[in-house]
Amino acid sequence: MTNPLHTLFAPTGRLRASINVGNPILASRDDAGGAKGVSVDLARAFGARLAVDVELCIFASAGESVEAVAADKADIGFFAVDPQRGASIAFTAPYVLIEGCYLVRNGSPLQTNDEVDREGTTVMVGKGSAYDLYLSRSLQRATILRAPTSPAVVDSFLSENADVAAGVRQQLEADARRHGGLRLLPGRFMEIRQAMGVPKSRGEQAAQALASFVEEMKASGFVADALRRHEIHGAAVAPLV
Repeated sequence: MTNPLHTLFAPTGRLRASINVGNPILASRDDAGGAKGVSVDLARAFGARLAVDVELCIFASAGESVEAVAADKADIGFFAVDPQRGASIAFTAPYVLIEGCYLVRNGSPLQTNDEVDREGTTVMVGKGSAYDLYLSRSLQRATILRAPTSPAVVDSFLSENADVAAGVRQQLEADARRHGGLRLLPGRFMEIRQAMGVPKSRGEQAAQALASFVEEMKASGFVADALRRHEIHGAAVAPLV
């Protein structure tokens, strides 16, 4: 018997999952050039639920990944919840919570997050990332500069002599160890709520089905197990809703 959700989620006969390897908390390249990570595991689990093959549509940046789902070129995706993205994508509740933080040089006069939004301060972000969208709304005086992808933020911050790099805590910590002479400001400037999403054009039934799947994956321990299996530290499973 055909699963009634097939026509909603897999109109091409395969579940096309948009995967952003620019956020190593959720996905990264594997040795074969494909992708691995928590979002890949969730995509395959959802495909198994629908009894369809999964096609991974792999992108280097969040912006490209969002665009694929918004344009109906992918059936599901994994994104940080943001109102701008919500215009065309129906989000589930988050399955993972991560922190957006600031990084500066050791000699920077900046000591707190509140000091960043000042005239003359330049902040490097990953183009189209969740924190790009958030900071574009919230920073009133600082100037935002954009690296092509999130993993390129710190290299661009250094090469362009920006004052601050903004990104996911774990990525910034890894880059600080790689370069040296850098430090994170205490705390976070935002909590990034990572969720699954489906094009709004697929309708309310699809949105509800995906939302139920995410809650089940959190409740069953699937998400927590995936975080451990991929050795992801510093990310928390989001509460049930």
